[in-house]
Amino acid sequence: MPRKGVRQRRNADSRDGGVRRPLRTLRGGRRSAQPKVVALGGGMGLSASLTALRRITGDLTAVVTVADDGGSSGRLRDELGVLPPGDLRKALAALCGDDEWGRTWSEVVQHRFTSEGALHDHAVGNLLIVALWEQLGDHVRALDLVGKLLGAHGRVLPMSAVPLQLEAEVRGHEPDRPEELSRVRGQAAVALTPGEVTQVMLVPHDPPAVPEAVEAVLDADWVVLGPGSWFSSVIPHLLVPDLLDALTGTRARRVLSLNLAPQPGETDGFSPQRHVEVLVQHAPKLAFDVVLADRAAVPDQESLRRAAERLGAEVVLAPVAAPDGSPRHDPELLAAAYDRVFRMHGRIGPWR
Repeated sequence: MPRKGVRQRRNADSRDGGVRRPLRTLRGGRRSAQPKVVALGGGMGLSASLTALRRITGDLTAVVTVADDGGSSGRLRDELGVLPPGDLRKALAALCGDDEWGRTWSEVVQHRFTSEGALHDHAVGNLLIVALWEQLGDHVRALDLVGKLLGAHGRVLPMSAVPLQLEAEVRGHEPDRPEELSRVRGQAAVALTPGEVTQVMLVPHDPPAVPEAVEAVLDADWVVLGPGSWFSSVIPHLLVPDLLDALTGTRARRVLSLNLAPQPGETDGFSPQRHVEVLVQHAPKLAFDVVLADRAAVPDQESLRRAAERLGAEVVLAPVAAPDGSPRHDPELLAAAYDRVFRMHGRIGPWR
Protein backbone atom coordinates (compact mmCIF):
# COMPACT_ATOMS: atom_id res chain seq x y z
CA MET A 1 0.00 0.00 0.00
CA PRO A 2 1.63 3.31 -0.98
CA ARG A 3 2.42 5.61 1.89
CA LYS A 4 1.13 9.13 1.87
CA GLY A 5 2.79 12.31 3.08
CA VAL A 6 4.17 12.78 6.51
CA ARG A 7 1.63 13.72 9.14
CA GLN A 8 1.82 17.12 10.78
CA ARG A 9 3.86 16.79 13.96
CA ARG A 10 3.60 18.54 17.26
CA ASN A 11 6.56 20.46 18.64
CA ALA A 12 8.76 17.82 20.25
CA ASP A 13 9.95 20.28 22.89
CA SER A 14 6.47 20.77 24.37
CA ARG A 15 5.85 20.11 28.05
CA ASP A 16 3.13 17.72 29.19
CA GLY A 17 3.41 17.60 32.92
CA GLY A 18 6.20 15.03 32.82
CA VAL A 19 9.82 14.98 31.77
CA ARG A 20 10.76 17.44 29.04
CA ARG A 21 11.73 15.47 25.93
CA PRO A 22 14.05 17.43 23.64
CA LEU A 23 14.78 16.45 20.07
CA ARG A 24 17.57 13.90 19.96
CA THR A 25 20.83 14.88 18.28
CA LEU A 26 22.33 12.52 15.74
CA ARG A 27 25.90 12.31 14.52
CA GLY A 28 26.83 15.30 12.38
CA GLY A 29 24.67 17.62 14.50
CA ARG A 30 21.40 16.77 12.72
CA ARG A 31 18.41 16.77 15.05
CA SER A 32 15.88 13.94 14.82
CA ALA A 33 12.12 13.68 15.15
CA GLN A 34 10.52 11.75 17.99
CA PRO A 35 9.46 8.13 17.49
CA LYS A 36 6.23 7.57 15.62
CA VAL A 37 4.10 5.38 17.89
CA VAL A 38 0.74 3.77 17.11
CA ALA A 39 -1.27 2.33 20.01
CA LEU A 40 -4.19 -0.02 19.36
CA GLY A 41 -6.96 -1.05 21.73
CA GLY A 42 -10.00 0.41 23.41
CA GLY A 43 -11.51 1.43 26.71
CA MET A 44 -9.51 2.05 29.85
CA GLY A 45 -6.61 -0.14 28.76
CA LEU A 46 -5.88 2.01 25.72
CA SER A 47 -6.39 5.14 27.82
CA ALA A 48 -3.71 3.94 30.24
CA SER A 49 -1.30 3.31 27.37
CA LEU A 50 -1.97 6.69 25.75
CA THR A 51 -1.61 8.59 29.03
CA ALA A 52 1.84 7.01 29.35
CA LEU A 53 2.92 7.30 25.72
CA ARG A 54 2.08 11.00 25.39
CA ARG A 55 4.73 11.62 28.03
CA ILE A 56 7.50 10.26 25.81
CA THR A 57 6.54 11.17 22.25
CA GLY A 58 4.67 13.91 20.42
CA ASP A 59 4.01 11.71 17.38
CA LEU A 60 1.29 9.40 18.68
CA THR A 61 -1.74 7.84 16.98
CA ALA A 62 -4.47 5.79 18.66
CA VAL A 63 -6.38 3.22 16.61
CA VAL A 64 -9.57 2.40 18.47
CA THR A 65 -12.01 -0.50 18.30
CA VAL A 66 -15.60 0.34 17.28
CA ALA A 67 -17.57 -2.68 18.53
CA ASP A 68 -18.99 -1.16 21.74
CA ASP A 69 -22.74 -1.61 22.07
CA GLY A 70 -23.43 -0.68 25.70
CA GLY A 71 -24.28 2.48 27.63
CA SER A 72 -24.34 5.87 25.93
CA SER A 73 -22.41 4.57 22.92
CA GLY A 74 -24.87 1.76 22.36
CA ARG A 75 -27.86 4.09 22.59
CA LEU A 76 -26.37 6.53 20.05
CA ARG A 77 -25.38 3.65 17.80
CA ASP A 78 -28.89 2.17 17.87
CA GLU A 79 -30.71 5.49 17.48
CA LEU A 80 -28.52 7.18 14.87
CA GLY A 81 -26.68 4.32 13.17
CA VAL A 82 -23.28 5.84 13.96
CA LEU A 83 -20.01 4.36 15.13
CA PRO A 84 -19.98 3.92 18.92
CA PRO A 85 -18.10 7.04 20.09
CA GLY A 86 -17.28 6.03 23.68
CA ASP A 87 -13.85 4.44 23.26
CA LEU A 88 -12.86 7.19 20.83
CA ARG A 89 -13.85 9.78 23.45
CA LYS A 90 -11.83 8.02 26.15
CA ALA A 91 -8.78 7.99 23.89
CA LEU A 92 -9.11 11.71 23.19
CA ALA A 93 -9.47 12.44 26.90
CA ALA A 94 -6.34 10.39 27.63
CA LEU A 95 -4.39 12.47 25.13
CA CYS A 96 -5.27 15.73 26.88
CA GLY A 97 -2.34 17.42 28.58
CA ASP A 98 -1.74 17.86 32.29
CA ASP A 99 -2.07 21.66 32.13
CA GLU A 100 -5.27 23.51 33.04
CA TRP A 101 -6.60 23.43 29.47
CA GLY A 102 -6.05 19.70 29.12
CA ARG A 103 -7.48 18.80 32.52
CA THR A 104 -10.56 20.96 31.95
CA TRP A 105 -11.39 19.54 28.54
CA SER A 106 -10.69 16.00 29.64
CA GLU A 107 -13.23 16.43 32.43
CA VAL A 108 -15.76 18.10 30.10
CA VAL A 109 -15.76 15.39 27.43
CA GLN A 110 -15.94 12.68 30.10
CA HIS A 111 -18.80 14.41 31.96
CA ARG A 112 -22.05 12.44 32.04
CA PHE A 113 -25.49 13.95 32.48
CA THR A 114 -27.65 12.83 35.38
CA SER A 115 -31.36 13.32 34.81
CA GLU A 116 -34.73 11.64 34.66
CA GLY A 117 -34.88 12.11 30.90
CA ALA A 118 -33.32 10.99 27.64
CA LEU A 119 -29.97 12.65 28.33
CA HIS A 120 -29.31 10.52 31.41
CA ASP A 121 -25.85 8.93 31.36
CA HIS A 122 -24.89 10.37 27.97
CA ALA A 123 -21.30 11.63 27.92
CA VAL A 124 -20.73 15.16 26.60
CA GLY A 125 -17.87 13.96 24.41
CA ASN A 126 -20.05 11.30 22.78
CA LEU A 127 -22.61 13.91 21.76
CA LEU A 128 -19.91 16.28 20.50
CA ILE A 129 -18.25 13.60 18.37
CA VAL A 130 -21.55 12.40 16.87
CA ALA A 131 -22.62 16.00 16.14
CA LEU A 132 -19.42 16.62 14.19
CA TRP A 133 -19.82 13.34 12.32
CA GLU A 134 -23.26 14.49 11.21
CA GLN A 135 -22.03 17.98 10.34
CA LEU A 136 -18.90 16.95 8.45
CA GLY A 137 -19.79 13.50 7.16
CA ASP A 138 -16.20 12.41 7.79
CA HIS A 139 -15.17 10.31 10.80
CA VAL A 140 -11.47 11.13 10.65
CA ARG A 141 -11.86 14.86 10.00
CA ALA A 142 -14.34 15.18 12.87
CA LEU A 143 -12.07 13.36 15.34
CA ASP A 144 -9.12 15.49 14.24
CA LEU A 145 -11.23 18.60 14.92
CA VAL A 146 -12.18 17.39 18.41
CA GLY A 147 -8.53 16.63 19.07
CA LYS A 148 -7.58 20.15 18.01
CA LEU A 149 -10.20 21.63 20.34
CA LEU A 150 -8.93 19.57 23.26
CA GLY A 151 -5.26 20.22 22.50
CA ALA A 152 -4.80 16.45 22.30
CA HIS A 153 -1.21 15.24 22.25
CA GLY A 154 -1.82 12.82 19.39
CA ARG A 155 -4.40 11.63 16.90
CA VAL A 156 -7.37 9.29 17.36
CA LEU A 157 -8.68 7.06 14.55
CA PRO A 158 -11.37 4.36 14.44
CA MET A 159 -10.12 0.98 13.24
CA SER A 160 -13.08 0.73 10.84
CA ALA A 161 -15.63 3.18 9.46
CA VAL A 162 -18.56 0.79 9.94
CA PRO A 163 -20.14 -0.12 13.29
CA LEU A 164 -19.07 -3.63 14.25
CA GLN A 165 -20.58 -6.29 16.46
CA LEU A 166 -18.51 -8.71 18.48
CA GLU A 167 -19.46 -12.36 18.47
CA ALA A 168 -17.85 -14.92 20.76
CA GLU A 169 -17.72 -18.67 21.00
CA VAL A 170 -18.10 -19.51 24.69
CA ARG A 171 -17.66 -22.84 26.45
CA GLY A 172 -19.98 -23.29 29.42
CA HIS A 173 -22.11 -20.22 28.81
CA GLU A 174 -24.97 -22.26 30.22
CA PRO A 175 -23.81 -23.34 33.72
CA ASP A 176 -25.71 -26.63 33.55
CA ARG A 177 -23.87 -27.54 30.29
CA PRO A 178 -20.22 -26.72 31.10
CA GLU A 179 -18.71 -28.34 27.97
CA GLU A 180 -21.20 -27.01 25.44
CA LEU A 181 -20.13 -24.27 23.01
CA SER A 182 -22.49 -21.32 22.54
CA ARG A 183 -22.45 -18.12 20.47
CA VAL A 184 -22.74 -14.81 22.33
CA ARG A 185 -23.18 -11.57 20.39
CA GLY A 186 -22.46 -8.03 21.53
CA GLN A 187 -19.43 -6.48 23.24
CA ALA A 188 -21.29 -5.86 26.49
CA ALA A 189 -22.52 -9.48 26.61
CA VAL A 190 -19.09 -10.91 25.78
CA ALA A 191 -17.39 -8.79 28.44
CA LEU A 192 -19.62 -10.24 31.18
CA THR A 193 -20.25 -13.73 29.86
CA PRO A 194 -20.07 -16.70 32.22
CA GLY A 195 -18.01 -19.56 30.87
CA GLU A 196 -14.76 -19.46 28.89
CA VAL A 197 -14.40 -17.38 25.73
CA THR A 198 -12.53 -19.53 23.19
CA GLN A 199 -12.75 -17.37 20.07
CA VAL A 200 -14.13 -14.02 18.91
CA MET A 201 -15.33 -12.86 15.50
CA LEU A 202 -16.55 -9.56 14.05
CA VAL A 203 -19.89 -8.96 12.34
CA PRO A 204 -19.76 -8.08 9.50
CA HIS A 205 -16.85 -10.40 8.81
CA ASP A 206 -13.79 -8.92 7.07
CA PRO A 207 -14.74 -5.27 7.71
CA PRO A 208 -12.84 -2.49 5.90
CA ALA A 209 -10.12 -0.68 7.82
CA VAL A 210 -9.90 3.10 7.96
CA PRO A 211 -7.13 3.93 5.43
CA GLU A 212 -5.50 6.44 7.77
CA ALA A 213 -5.19 3.74 10.44
CA VAL A 214 -3.46 1.38 8.00
CA GLU A 215 -1.16 4.19 6.88
CA ALA A 216 -0.26 5.04 10.48
CA VAL A 217 0.70 1.43 11.25
CA LEU A 218 2.82 1.16 8.10
CA ASP A 219 4.56 4.45 8.86
CA ALA A 220 5.23 3.79 12.56
CA ASP A 221 8.49 3.18 14.38
CA TRP A 222 6.69 1.34 17.19
CA VAL A 223 3.28 -0.32 17.44
CA VAL A 224 1.80 -1.02 20.88
CA LEU A 225 -1.10 -3.48 21.27
CA GLY A 226 -2.80 -3.68 24.67
CA PRO A 227 -3.39 -3.53 27.53
CA GLY A 228 -7.17 -3.76 27.68
CA SER A 229 -10.14 -6.11 27.56
CA TRP A 230 -8.48 -8.92 25.67
CA PHE A 231 -11.35 -10.29 23.60
CA SER A 232 -13.40 -7.10 23.20
CA SER A 233 -10.72 -4.38 22.84
CA VAL A 234 -7.38 -5.95 21.88
CA ILE A 235 -8.01 -8.94 19.60
CA PRO A 236 -10.69 -7.23 17.42
CA HIS A 237 -7.92 -5.23 15.70
CA LEU A 238 -6.51 -8.52 14.42
CA LEU A 239 -9.87 -9.41 12.82
CA VAL A 240 -9.81 -6.48 10.37
CA PRO A 241 -7.92 -7.94 7.38
CA ASP A 242 -6.26 -4.76 6.08
CA LEU A 243 -5.22 -3.77 9.59
CA LEU A 244 -3.79 -7.23 10.30
CA ASP A 245 -1.89 -7.10 7.00
CA ALA A 246 -0.45 -3.74 8.02
CA LEU A 247 0.52 -5.02 11.47
CA THR A 248 2.18 -8.06 9.91
CA GLY A 249 3.94 -6.14 7.15
CA THR A 250 5.04 -2.96 8.92
CA ARG A 251 8.73 -2.33 9.54
CA ALA A 252 7.81 -1.01 12.98
CA ARG A 253 8.82 -2.81 16.14
CA ARG A 254 5.84 -4.29 18.01
CA VAL A 255 5.08 -4.36 21.73
CA LEU A 256 2.37 -6.48 23.33
CA SER A 257 1.44 -4.88 26.66
CA LEU A 258 -0.24 -7.30 29.06
CA ASN A 259 -2.94 -6.65 31.63
CA LEU A 260 -2.23 -6.58 35.35
CA ALA A 261 -5.02 -9.04 36.18
CA PRO A 262 -7.67 -11.17 34.45
CA GLN A 263 -10.93 -9.42 33.67
CA PRO A 264 -13.92 -10.92 35.49
CA GLY A 265 -16.10 -12.70 32.98
CA GLU A 266 -14.13 -12.17 29.80
CA THR A 267 -10.76 -13.61 30.86
CA ASP A 268 -11.54 -14.92 34.32
CA GLY A 269 -8.78 -17.28 35.43
CA PHE A 270 -6.46 -16.45 32.52
CA SER A 271 -2.73 -16.44 33.26
CA PRO A 272 -0.44 -13.95 31.46
CA GLN A 273 0.73 -16.74 29.14
CA ARG A 274 -2.89 -17.68 28.35
CA HIS A 275 -3.46 -14.12 27.11
CA VAL A 276 -0.53 -14.57 24.73
CA GLU A 277 -1.76 -17.98 23.58
CA VAL A 278 -5.23 -16.78 22.57
CA LEU A 279 -3.70 -13.89 20.65
CA VAL A 280 -1.52 -16.39 18.75
CA GLN A 281 -4.66 -18.43 18.09
CA HIS A 282 -6.37 -15.46 16.44
CA ALA A 283 -3.35 -14.17 14.49
CA PRO A 284 -0.78 -16.98 14.16
CA LYS A 285 1.41 -15.09 11.64
CA LEU A 286 1.74 -11.88 13.68
CA ALA A 287 5.09 -11.49 15.42
CA PHE A 288 6.10 -9.17 18.25
CA ASP A 289 9.45 -7.92 19.48
CA VAL A 290 8.57 -7.38 23.14
CA VAL A 291 5.95 -8.66 25.57
CA LEU A 292 5.73 -6.12 28.41
CA ALA A 293 4.34 -7.22 31.78
CA ASP A 294 4.43 -6.21 35.42
CA ARG A 295 6.78 -8.48 37.35
CA ALA A 296 4.34 -8.88 40.25
CA ALA A 297 1.58 -9.99 37.85
CA VAL A 298 3.63 -12.88 36.42
CA PRO A 299 3.83 -15.77 38.90
CA ASP A 300 5.31 -18.15 36.30
CA GLN A 301 7.91 -16.24 34.34
CA GLU A 302 9.23 -19.27 32.47
CA SER A 303 5.78 -20.16 31.09
CA LEU A 304 5.31 -16.59 29.88
CA ARG A 305 8.72 -16.65 28.20
CA ARG A 306 7.82 -19.86 26.38
CA ALA A 307 4.50 -18.36 25.23
CA ALA A 308 6.26 -15.17 24.08
CA GLU A 309 8.69 -17.25 22.01
CA ARG A 310 5.74 -18.27 19.84
CA LEU A 311 5.44 -14.58 18.94
CA GLY A 312 9.18 -14.25 18.41
CA ALA A 313 9.20 -11.86 21.37
CA GLU A 314 11.36 -11.15 24.38
CA VAL A 315 9.65 -10.71 27.75
CA VAL A 316 10.35 -7.44 29.54
CA LEU A 317 9.24 -7.31 33.18
CA ALA A 318 8.93 -3.87 34.72
CA PRO A 319 7.03 -2.27 37.62
CA VAL A 320 4.06 -0.63 35.88
CA ALA A 321 1.21 -1.10 38.39
CA ALA A 322 -0.33 1.67 40.48
CA PRO A 323 1.15 1.70 43.99
CA ASP A 324 -2.26 1.38 45.66
CA GLY A 325 -2.47 -2.29 44.70
CA SER A 326 -5.39 -1.87 42.29
CA PRO A 327 -5.13 -3.49 38.82
CA ARG A 328 -4.39 -0.14 37.17
CA HIS A 329 -1.29 1.00 35.33
CA ASP A 330 0.62 3.93 36.80
CA PRO A 331 1.14 6.48 33.96
CA GLU A 332 4.66 7.49 34.99
CA LEU A 333 5.85 3.93 35.57
CA LEU A 334 4.31 2.71 32.31
CA ALA A 335 5.86 5.66 30.47
CA ALA A 336 9.25 4.79 31.90
CA ALA A 337 8.84 1.16 30.81
CA TYR A 338 7.84 2.11 27.25
CA ASP A 339 10.70 4.61 27.04
CA ARG A 340 13.18 1.96 28.15
CA VAL A 341 11.81 -0.55 25.63
CA PHE A 342 11.96 1.98 22.79
CA ARG A 343 15.54 2.91 23.62
CA MET A 344 16.91 -0.57 24.22
CA HIS A 345 15.09 -2.84 21.76
CA GLY A 346 15.82 -2.35 18.08
CA ARG A 347 17.59 0.68 16.65
CA ILE A 348 15.43 1.71 13.74
CA GLY A 349 14.18 5.05 12.50
CA PRO A 350 15.95 8.41 12.23
CA TRP A 351 15.01 9.40 15.79
CA ARG A 352 17.50 6.83 17.07
